[in-house]
Amino acid sequence: MTALTHPAPTPFPLTAPDDTPERCQAGERPRLRVARLFRTAPLLLDCGLPVSDVRLAYHTYGQPQETATLVLHALTGTSAVHEWWPDFLGAGKPLDPARDYVICANVLGGCAGSSGPADLPGLNGQDAPLTLRDLARAGRALLDHLGVRRVRIVGGSMGGMLAYAWLLECPDLVEKAVIIGAPARHSPWAIGLNTAARSAIRAAPGGEGLKVARQIAMLSYRSPESFAATQAGQRAPGVPAITSYLHHQGEKLQARFCERTYVALTGAMDAFQPLDAELRTIRTPVLAVGISSDQLYPAAEVQASAALLPNARYVELSSIHGHDAFLMDAGDLPEQVSAFLKS
Repeated sequence: MTALTHPAPTPFPLTAPDDTPERCQAGERPRLRVARLFRTAPLLLDCGLPVSDVRLAYHTYGQPQETATLVLHALTGTSAVHEWWPDFLGAGKPLDPARDYVICANVLGGCAGSSGPADLPGLNGQDAPLTLRDLARAGRALLDHLGVRRVRIVGGSMGGMLAYAWLLECPDLVEKAVIIGAPARHSPWAIGLNTAARSAIRAAPGGEGLKVARQIAMLSYRSPESFAATQAGQRAPGVPAITSYLHHQGEKLQARFCERTYVALTGAMDAFQPLDAELRTIRTPVLAVGISSDQLYPAAEVQASAALLPNARYVELSSIHGHDAFLMDAGDLPEQVSAFLKS
């Protein structure tokens, strides 16, 4: 197996690590902050390694409260919710800073300011395997640091799967959860896609493999109908629009993301396989959202996971745009999520 030594790109300007919870002033632009956690006692990873002095980069919106809304980002996402989810964050929306204390952190293992694989101890000459439960425990430490005692969780895609880990790992902390476009565990199809992506990265470390991994992923994030509507024809003579699109997406991700993070987080998702019996112990109210044209996580899978939860309600977002519809074609989903969070 080829070792991945390519350093993470650092396009995210970081503030100095700050152990003082933020208090936003009216009209102030949200800024990235970095908490230093596990400085006196380590985080014990599920693989058995202790990890100390962990960085978690985060944004907050609204004034600090003991009850908060925690947003869990997707695989290649960041903590800057205002940049990637404008349909959900803002006045009168599900994440309303005038009413709620909204928090989003770049996950442990991420590459947008948090401690990534290169910052963590290795295991047998390789990056230490992370689990979604590890990510949840690190996130809980951030909430403790911010003085938060209870949370409502909203997560999409990887964030939705991570929400299941929070529900299992921190049942005392989570009041309710919105899980969008995510099953409780990966199917062979989803694991196969991630395996191909990781194989591309390991075959061509240094960035080229990550570009191919992104192209593979983008095909699963949309649907045939979506591509027919948005990527038909040519943008340059002799070059299909879909080809230009996939190359562009690969270039963009390679410029801002770390291949070691991609391997670590997709591996954590693939390994998260809670038993039906575990899922039936979750008593927290859950709103599970499937997407009608989702090719990565078919709506039936999302619904089947929700059916195992004693206190879950399932709704479906109708869109031709596949898995990414929750980001680009949300329809009336913000209103449904708002109603659930307020109930």
